[in-house]
Amino acid sequence: MTRKLFGTDGVRGRANSFPMTAELALKLGAAAGRYFRRDQSPGHRVVIGKDTRLSGYMIENALTAGLTSTGMNVLLLGPVPTPAVGLLTTSMRADLGVMISASHNPATDNGIKFFGPDGFKLSDEAEREIEALVFSDIQPAQAENIGRAKRIDDGRARYVERVKGTFPHGLSLDGLRVVIDCANGAAYKAAPEVLWELGAEVIPLGVAPNGFNINDGVGSTKPAAAQALIRETRADLGICLDGDADRVIIIDERGEVADGDQIMALFANRWAEEGRLKGHTLAATVMSNLGLERYLAERAINLHRTPVGDRYVVEAMRQYGLNLGGEQSGHIVMTDYATTGDGLIAGLQFLAEMTRTGKRASDLARSFERVPQLLKNVRFAAGQTPLEEAQVQQAIAEAEARLEGSGRLLIRKSGTEPLIRVMAECEDEGLLQNVVGEVVAAVQAAV
Repeated sequence: MTRKLFGTDGVRGRANSFPMTAELALKLGAAAGRYFRRDQSPGHRVVIGKDTRLSGYMIENALTAGLTSTGMNVLLLGPVPTPAVGLLTTSMRADLGVMISASHNPATDNGIKFFGPDGFKLSDEAEREIEALVFSDIQPAQAENIGRAKRIDDGRARYVERVKGTFPHGLSLDGLRVVIDCANGAAYKAAPEVLWELGAEVIPLGVAPNGFNINDGVGSTKPAAAQALIRETRADLGICLDGDADRVIIIDERGEVADGDQIMALFANRWAEEGRLKGHTLAATVMSNLGLERYLAERAINLHRTPVGDRYVVEAMRQYGLNLGGEQSGHIVMTDYATTGDGLIAGLQFLAEMTRTGKRASDLARSFERVPQLLKNVRFAAGQTPLEEAQVQQAIAEAEARLEGSGRLLIRKSGTEPLIRVMAECEDEGLLQNVVGEVVAAVQAAV
């Protein structure tokens, strides 16, 4: 069956347009409820979290209606980070967890992510079965078996305590001045609380959500405001989260950015030295820089590459028994602590390394020299398939031939937006600009 709804990270789109309508959210809720309550027995429950988008109210209510119509009892967490949903799904013995968020996308978008009873995101197979149910006749529960909905007031507090517990005992953040950029998103209360309770002097940014300003000029994809604030306040570190706080970038005391590759390099090397890195392997996507690959190879650490998407990183980690993985974009997955990427926990582990070693952020955030990398995006309209056009395929083949032996080319369709992503790496920056430009021009001509 051709997938119509699910992408690389759940269902996502513009709010109040297909597939992110109240009608479809209700059907998704009913389909997920029927999938997880196939035995018809009572007592099934689902936890629902959300970020700070205005459309979250609409989608939350529609999902709740769909889920309760099939007999699921719904526990509403309110605004919490995505990793909190994974945590509370297991700790509250729920059959299903749902996060309403479009991550780093603008406020006009929204999305729905599903977690299984083990706290991990659902497999492709499970998503396909739920999608099939959406487009079929879903059997509702009998009147006496309709589910209940209840607001859970301490969900954030439970998550805060869990996150603090990942920081090494005996260490403190006393004396460290930390800028925390919460992107006006789901962690706008939890993240500053965690840092303050561990002793840091907290300088908050992006902690005044109004339903419309999530990721607007703040957060991990727009670090300029945090960089300026770090310089202005002479902070020791900046931690920039995205809208649902499952990804992070680090900004050092000089205002320079360290992406997920640099963070993973630091953690992988430290964990390998301590004998904590399972399989002596890091899982990362095909987008991670060649510089990371070379850095790991020099230390006899293996790199297992996966398709783009943190869920594919996690699948590989579970398959091969690994405990560290992530994406260049800042999803850092540490299964010793969480079932999905957790930007706040990753930030704390970086701070722990600063505290343990006494080094500045700038000394820890540059483990390797990046191979020049260029990424450009081309937007396309619904129904268009530019990568299937002959002139695009020819341009890609020619670019690969020119890069052979000196770099690599990666062309892919985004799983969350209508974009063709054209990425290349090469030591020769002139050649890099040329090959990316030629492929982009061919894609633009096709759309």
